[in-house]
Amino acid sequence: MDTVRLEQSLKHILSADTSHWVFDKALRKRYTDISKFEDTPLWYSRMGVIAEADSLLSYLRRELPQSGLDTTAFYLPDIAEDLGIVRTLAFDSVGQNINDLLPRLDYHLSKAYVRYAVGQRYGFVRPTRLMNKLFKKADSDEFARLFDEEVKEPSCEEALAQLASDGRLEYLTASAPKSSLYKTLQQELTTATGKEARRRLAVNMERCRWQMSRPDDHEKTVLVNIPAQQLWAVSTDSVLDMRICCGATTTKSPLLHSAISHIQVNPDWIIPQNIVKSDILRHAGDTAYFARHHYYIVERRSGDTLDVAHVTSDQLASGSLRVGQHGGPGNSLGRIVFRFNNQFSVYLHDTNNRAAFNRERRTLSHGCIRVEKPFDLARFLLPDLDEWDQDRLRISMDLPPETDRGKEYLEENAEEPRPFRLMTHHEVSPRVPVYIIYYTAYPNPATGIVQTWPDLYGYDKAIASAIECFLPK
Repeated sequence: MDTVRLEQSLKHILSADTSHWVFDKALRKRYTDISKFEDTPLWYSRMGVIAEADSLLSYLRRELPQSGLDTTAFYLPDIAEDLGIVRTLAFDSVGQNINDLLPRLDYHLSKAYVRYAVGQRYGFVRPTRLMNKLFKKADSDEFARLFDEEVKEPSCEEALAQLASDGRLEYLTASAPKSSLYKTLQQELTTATGKEARRRLAVNMERCRWQMSRPDDHEKTVLVNIPAQQLWAVSTDSVLDMRICCGATTTKSPLLHSAISHIQVNPDWIIPQNIVKSDILRHAGDTAYFARHHYYIVERRSGDTLDVAHVTSDQLASGSLRVGQHGGPGNSLGRIVFRFNNQFSVYLHDTNNRAAFNRERRTLSHGCIRVEKPFDLARFLLPDLDEWDQDRLRISMDLPPETDRGKEYLEENAEEPRPFRLMTHHEVSPRVPVYIIYYTAYPNPATGIVQTWPDLYGYDKAIASAIECFLPK
């Protein structure tokens, strides 16, 4: 084979490749060493193109449409044309030189392989980098952290090592996501019609590719899906569903996973400083406003409660004071809150604005998740409560008791001030995983039927834009 012509052909291929995808760049580096390539091309030998090239083409032709991916983004038309020329020895009739065609075919086969294997194993976009650079915080140049999952970073070395190994096709076939959700969406794609529907499924399948850390399997799980504005509490034999209110578009609820550790009944609300600045600062010194909302002010260092009439807006803005709201009727958290560790100070909670659940669009909180059926969720998390403990919880939440003991308690204490505090705190043991997710196409856990919802936060649009080159046109 003409070494000079081979080198010129490879240089032309590499200079024409302007892709910015990191794994394409890594692949180009391998092909820049002409001496190494001449000795060990990956898909042909002196005997001709090897059978694995046909196997790769056949596999990708079948799998790419089922993965919501575009065949041209993986050079399948070019590969098929060049393979056809080689198999029929039609170089002269089509005006092709073997020294040009074979390096091009080898490079396109390798690029298709690496793109598919890496993309399927880890995703075609890095979600942490994309999602946490989408929106800036209000009145700030800082970006809001919206995606708080730990995602496994892909390995260039792994993919390139497998490309040159004897087991490369086995590695490729093992690259498809294994999750049941991916397979469900993949099946849905086979019957989907219309470009918009297919792109929605492709974007949600991309989410399934991200290798996110997950806790061990539990018998119970709480799922909060933002686009659905719905919560599902899932156990081995039942599903409890309810509406939610989630973060407004300016104060989006973060995507994360944690585990619910305890509940608090009639909790005080310690108001985050950003809400103090945006909603309360202008009312500094207004005793009527603070009384009407049951707000109080505490000095953080000493713990002393201050006279609100003497607290200035500058003092409130300084961060040295804490503004709280007394628990009970009218509290913004409602009568119960479900706590789990996270860096955003968000949680699931009741609300004193029950009418909000009747809205079609319920993006209105500062980031926390308001739940429609708080008592039912508490029962899901605390299945071992006996009848009296359940009534203690009901009475503490101002719900009608169901036991005679509970009814007698209310009669005997009718004149006592509210709220009753028969239960103020309860550990959730074992802890129950909670996931705040964002899927615009997702199987309803109660029915298994895939449902679709609007892209409330614009995340689908951002992901589709980032992987546009891989999506069917």
